[in-house]
Amino acid sequence: MAEGDSPTIARRRVRLALREARERADLTQLQVAEEMEWSLSKVIRIENGDVSISPNDLRPLLFYLGIRDKAAVAAMIADARVARTRQRQAWYQAPGFRENLTDHLRKLIEYESEAAEIRSYSIYYIPGPLQTTAYATALMQRYEDELTEEQRSWRVKARAMRREALLSRNDVQILMMVDESVLRRTIGGPEIFADQLRDIKALAENGTVRVRMVPFSLDASVTNNASFDLLVLGEGEVLYRETGIGDELIEDRESTAKHRARYDKVWQEVADEDDTIEFIRGQIEILEGNGSRETR
Repeated sequence: MAEGDSPTIARRRVRLALREARERADLTQLQVAEEMEWSLSKVIRIENGDVSISPNDLRPLLFYLGIRDKAAVAAMIADARVARTRQRQAWYQAPGFRENLTDHLRKLIEYESEAAEIRSYSIYYIPGPLQTTAYATALMQRYEDELTEEQRSWRVKARAMRREALLSRNDVQILMMVDESVLRRTIGGPEIFADQLRDIKALAENGTVRVRMVPFSLDASVTNNASFDLLVLGEGEVLYRETGIGDELIEDRESTAKHRARYDKVWQEVADEDDTIEFIRGQIEILEGNGSRETR
């Protein structure tokens, strides 16, 4: 266990280690449940991180899974104790958010509060926690067929809370890479979109966020047409991927490593921060002039 790790990080380390050990042993979750005399749902919830496992439950499970090295067992027991430390209920666990946000999104928000680095890539809109309230509200109106008015309202509130929590931190590096279309698409109309661009420009200029644009002239397929967030947590990474039909949280090392490698490669190929800020400045001028001119 790393000194100072939060319950979130400790719980994640335990559950990933248990899942990997089970898979190495070629055991199903049902087999584990039957051997431990637990319900299948308990095993699933432990591996998903929905609940923490007690040290008393963990010891026999580690033995069954073949983890018997004293140092490894001691480290996992210590993590299990930290994971069960009581914390004040987080805002995203309140009933309204629980009912109107996906499980994957709530887990992402939990991880955002702990991440040392956040890399976002978007092909359609400004990443969620960097959206202004007006922009987020306008964006949610585009999903009127998929979401109820209540769902849209709670998601806008969640984005505002995420923004406040993330931008109040001084211990996280935020990298935002967006397709050129994101900086051209006037979601909410010229006035709302101009305010959003001014906000991103200010965050980039004061160093809160590093922003780079993937220009139309660069043939760089980053993620097969899916926006995503890649978070560095302790010694591991988490990938949150969102498409038009759903979202998912991916934690296996192979997938996150591939996305990280591709992201870092494209990051070096695209417009740098100064050029991106200059492009944003030009777009703001166009919007202030009611869109009568176009950038080249």
